[in-house]
Amino acid sequence: MNTSPKTLRKCEKGHEYYKSSDCPTCPTCEQERKPATGFLSLLSAPARRALENNGITSLEQLSSFSEKDILKFHGMGPASLPKLRVALDTEGLSFKK
Repeated sequence: MNTSPKTLRKCEKGHEYYKSSDCPTCPTCEQERKPATGFLSLLSAPARRALENNGITSLEQLSSFSEKDILKFHGMGPASLPKLRVALDTEGLSFKK
């Protein structure tokens, strides 16, 4: 497998990091903004950003979408769905049918 060489980058907060992709996300900043609690804390950074970028920050908002809708979001993968189902179920909610 051929991978791109990693380049040193610096985010606007001054964190230095290496990346091989063109993704501009600073891993240090992303870790700092990860919630400590709640359903968003259960997800990977790309899945969490996918929901946030689509205005979903609560389980009530999440329940207005179907699983099929959620999987269309860039960054959201099928591995996140079981975590989201459990979080919804815990609150007596579910995905839209």
